[in-house]
Amino acid sequence: MAIISAALVKELREKTGAGMMDCKNALTEVAGDIEAGVDWLRKKGLSKAAKKSGRIAAEGLVALTVKTTDAVIVEVNSETDFVARNEDFQALARNIAEVAVTQKLTDVEAIKASAYPAGGTVETAIANAIATIGENMTLRRAALLSVTQGAFGSYMHNAVSPGLGKIGVIVALESTGKVDVLQTLGGQIAKHVAATNPQALDSSALDPEVVEREKKVLAEKNGAGKPAHVVEKIVESGLKSYYKEVCLVDQPSIIPDHANKTIGQVVKDTEAAAGAPIVLKGFVRYALGEGIEKQESDFAAEVAAAASGQA
Repeated sequence: MAIISAALVKELREKTGAGMMDCKNALTEVAGDIEAGVDWLRKKGLSKAAKKSGRIAAEGLVALTVKTTDAVIVEVNSETDFVARNEDFQALARNIAEVAVTQKLTDVEAIKASAYPAGGTVETAIANAIATIGENMTLRRAALLSVTQGAFGSYMHNAVSPGLGKIGVIVALESTGKVDVLQTLGGQIAKHVAATNPQALDSSALDPEVVEREKKVLAEKNGAGKPAHVVEKIVESGLKSYYKEVCLVDQPSIIPDHANKTIGQVVKDTEAAAGAPIVLKGFVRYALGEGIEKQESDFAAEVAAAASGQA
């Protein structure tokens, strides 16, 4: 029998919002497998979580920039939040985003090997910043959206400076319509994405394994003792509700001017004002440090160790 640690129970509880004993029972039933534990709780109706989100653990900044037909978002990490307030670090993050959008790059190693505006490469600029500021820093990831013709919307939550903050979103709209209308729409959708954190643009963009897993949960949770054709309808209905939670175009809009409509409907309704068809081509949402485990430390013990000369 697997040993169920308090840390495992805590992790499952944070992912699902279920009670401590329910989480412990779930982990006991699935031999300590966290993801299987999530499904076990959902089948029992004990978890409200329809999807999981990474924990915000690392520090630093998300930076985004838009250039005509391209938009880039990058994440540059540091050890402490203090560094995010440092003007040199802010300039570093901003310049890295500028390099990525100019070169149309998303590969981290390729960006690091690119020329930096102040001379040298991005990699040497990061190394110099580490030496100057005194903290380890990394370029973690980058994403690029492009349009042939159209516009972008963007939003930065907890911004410390224009284009720099904790949660950044870029949205691409392909259209020959009025740019100002497209930019307004894109900005509204970007705020929606920041708040709702959709997993995909539409159902076709979801990982097939995720969809199959959802079908299995729905069938096992609601189909006990029912005929196959009834279970099929239950699963189909459940998937529609699931898509409304995780797919951007199916999500109910939180935009004040477009209440009671999905994001897909909002885009369609804006075509008249734009004067042309609009395609919501894509979006990227970066939340600082999501999915990174931050090492917990005992601050009092560290101070005591430093005072005694042990650190």
